[in-house]
Amino acid sequence: MRTELDARMDATMAALTGEGGPLALGSIARFGRTLPCIATAPPTLPAYFAHFCAEHRDKTFLVCGDERLTFGQAYDGATRVAQALVDGYGIRPGDRVALAARNSAAWIVLYMGIVMAGGVATLLNGWWQAEELADAVAESTPALILADPPRVKRLGDSPVPVHPFDDTLPIEQALDALLARAKGAPLPTVGADDHATILFTSGSTGRARGALSTHFQVVQGTFNFLASAMMMLAISTQDGKPMAAQPATLLNVPLFHVTAMVPTFLQSFAMGRKLVLMSRWDAEEAMRLIEREQITYFVGVPLMSLEMLNHPRRDAYDLSTVTDFAAGGAPRPVEHVRRLDAELPGSPLIGYGLTETNAVGAGNWRSNYLAKPASTGRASAPLVEFAILDDAGQQVRLGGVGEIGIRSAACFEGYWGRPADTAACYTADGFFRTGDLGYLDVDGYLFIVDRKKDIIIRGGENISCQEVEAALYTHGAVAEAAVFGLADERLGEVPCAVVHLTDPTATSDAELIAFLGAHLAAFKVPQRLWLSPDPLPRLGTEKIDKVSLRKSYAASAAG
Repeated sequence: MRTELDARMDATMAALTGEGGPLALGSIARFGRTLPCIATAPPTLPAYFAHFCAEHRDKTFLVCGDERLTFGQAYDGATRVAQALVDGYGIRPGDRVALAARNSAAWIVLYMGIVMAGGVATLLNGWWQAEELADAVAESTPALILADPPRVKRLGDSPVPVHPFDDTLPIEQALDALLARAKGAPLPTVGADDHATILFTSGSTGRARGALSTHFQVVQGTFNFLASAMMMLAISTQDGKPMAAQPATLLNVPLFHVTAMVPTFLQSFAMGRKLVLMSRWDAEEAMRLIEREQITYFVGVPLMSLEMLNHPRRDAYDLSTVTDFAAGGAPRPVEHVRRLDAELPGSPLIGYGLTETNAVGAGNWRSNYLAKPASTGRASAPLVEFAILDDAGQQVRLGGVGEIGIRSAACFEGYWGRPADTAACYTADGFFRTGDLGYLDVDGYLFIVDRKKDIIIRGGENISCQEVEAALYTHGAVAEAAVFGLADERLGEVPCAVVHLTDPTATSDAELIAFLGAHLAAFKVPQRLWLSPDPLPRLGTEKIDKVSLRKSYAASAAG
C-alpha cells in the first residue's frame, strides 16, 4: 500500500519538476525513445562548476586535515590546473587524463581541472597493484597520468607520462610543479555530448572495463540526486526541521567510486555542501569529525555505519547533527536497519545504483525503509525507470523475478573501446542490464534477490570471481580453481577459493594467498583458501559446480 511518505514525496517532486519549478523537466531522444531530463541543469561539468562555485564562492568546500578551501579557492585552483594541462602538456578535448591517488583536496582540484580542460577524467582504482594499473592504462590509453607517490611506484616504467604530486602537502605545494606550467591560455569550449569521465567496473568478464559517460549524463545523474535531496529537505522543512546553515558530509568512500564521485562530491556543488575528507576509513575518526564539523549527512558502505553503531566509544561523540545514515554498494541486514533507527540519531536510508548508471537507481527513505527494510526502494524520480527482464530482454509479470533493468538520461555512453560489450548491456529500448536479479512489488519497491553475474560484493567492493581465478591459474601448481563468496557478518560477503593442485606437495594455501597478494588488490584476495585433494566437481556442461562447492565449504567455514 502506498505510504503517506510516498504520497508526500511524489507531490513534492511534481512541484519541483513541473513547469516553472526549479528542476523543470525537458526531454531527450535516445534508444528510439523520448526520455525525461532535467532541463534546468547546466549542460556540462565546467558550466556546473562555474555556476555553483560563483554562487557559493566564500563558503567552505573542502576540509582535508588542517587545510580548508572555499568553493572559490577550489575553482580558481582548478582553472590553473586546466590551463597547465592545456599549456604544459598539450591536453586537447577528448584526451584521457588518468588520476591515480587516494582522496585529497588535490585529487578534487585535479579532477575539476581535467574536465575544465576538455579532458576525460579517467579514475584509476587506488587499491590496484601494478598489474591491475597497467591493464587499466592499456585499456584506456590516457595521454597523461597524475599520481600520488604510492601509485607512482606501482605504475613503474609506465608507457604513459606520469606527473607525480604529493597529496600530503598543502594544495599549493602539492600542485606547485604542475601549476608552474600554466600560461593563462583560454580554455576550450566543452559540449554536453563530449566525453567527461571513465570509471572502472569489475564485470563478470574479469578484467576491469572503463565505463564512459558524457558531460550531459554525469550532470543529469548529479541533478537526479539533487532532486531527491531537495524533495526530502522540503518535507523536513514542512515538518519543522529545516536544513542546517550549511550542509556537510564526510567523504569516506574512494573518489574513484561512482558513489563518492556523483552523489557525494559532485552533488555538493549545487547544495553548497562542505566535504570533510577521510584518506582512509576509521570509525572513531569518523565520529570525531562528525562532531567537530557538524556533519549533517553520512553515506558509505553498510559496514561503515555498522562499525560506528557497534563502536565501544560511540557515546563519547555527539552525532546529533546527522539527519540520515545512508548506504549503498551492498544490502543491509534487516536487523541492522532497525538498530540504526533505534540507536543512532539520524534515519537510515539505502540507495541502489551502478557505475554504468552514474549511481542513480533506487532509494528507500526513512519510515519507508523501516517498513520495507529488505527493499532498496522505488525508482529515483524524476529520471529513473525500472524493468524486470527475462533472458530475452522482455519484461516479466509483476512480482516475477528477473534481471533488473534501469533506464534514464544518466545512463552511461558505453564501455571504452568495447562496442560489443556496450551493445550487450542495453536492451533495444534502452534498459541497462544490471546483472542483478530482483522483483518489484505492487507499490513499485525493488527487492534484489541474487546476482546474475559472477560477482562478489565485499563491503561494497565488487570482485570478479573470474579475475581472481585467472590470477590463481598463473601459478604453475594450480590445476583447477573456483572462487565464490561466502557470507560475512561484518563485510556482507568475502571471497573464498578452492584449489586443486597439479601436485599436492607443490605449494600451500598460505603460499597461494601470498602469491595473489602480489598480483591483486588486497580486497580481492580470498579470505579463505582450501586445497582439494580431488578434482573439483563439474556440471553436465563441464563447468565447475560452484553451487555445490559454495554450499559444502560454507558448512566447513561455519564449523
